[in-house]
Amino acid sequence: MSDAGTVHEHSPRTPAVHRARVVLDLGTSRTRSLSLDGFAIADRPSAVVVPSPESAAGIPVRPIRRGMVVDPGACLRLVHLVLQDAWLSGGRPLEHVMAAVPRAATGSDRQAVRAAVAEAAGCQVTLVEAPLAAAAGAGLDVGGPGPYLLLDVGAGIVEAVVVGGGAVSDAAALQLSATTSTGLLPDALDGVVEMTAGLLRRQPAHLRPAVRENGLTVTGGGALQTRLLDRLHTALRTRINAAPEPQHATVRGLLRLCLRPAAPVTAF
Repeated sequence: MSDAGTVHEHSPRTPAVHRARVVLDLGTSRTRSLSLDGFAIADRPSAVVVPSPESAAGIPVRPIRRGMVVDPGACLRLVHLVLQDAWLSGGRPLEHVMAAVPRAATGSDRQAVRAAVAEAAGCQVTLVEAPLAAAAGAGLDVGGPGPYLLLDVGAGIVEAVVVGGGAVSDAAALQLSATTSTGLLPDALDGVVEMTAGLLRRQPAHLRPAVRENGLTVTGGGALQTRLLDRLHTALRTRINAAPEPQHATVRGLLRLCLRPAAPVTAF
């Protein structure tokens, strides 16, 4: 055997570089993230400190408002922080980040999220509609025929959707001006109940019985508001199910979708 052959045969192999994957739920009030090989969901306020000539310590800024990016520079800072929270894999290079965006997000809103995440992570970015991810995180078979009715109650935006076949087939959204520690304000609560009931009413007649049979699943921090659940039960006359740990449903669902990349779920 030649010397070159001997060196090739007995040299230690270069170890394969295992790359990390992270899922990310950027919310108006809180942001959640998780590495696929992490042990716990990282949960932090959706706020960063930015330099200011008026304060040596800087000023706190919330780059996400009503579910949309309002300050791209601050959003980039926030994404850097949350990726550090989730990156529990020994500094391995990132391969893929899957992030949730509201169904109601415009093309420019989605592009702002994609740009911030791509610049901070330096890797492939997939965006998934937040209510679809929340449905997966709540344990619904989003790839099946459905139809499932889901209400995702965040601090800045509430979205009611009908899910089936791996996609959102119909949706309605209500942007919130304010919430309290106890949940939705009375006017917003009325609006959310009417919006959800209206979404159910406008479903085709042949689908309504199946939607009612499957009930309404509620996710997001607002699912902890008992008064909201009671009002929804009265208005919709169907079973109301609050997801376990509903504030983490979206990030849990992103994790499940990221682990099953071949799942028939619409992403963009």
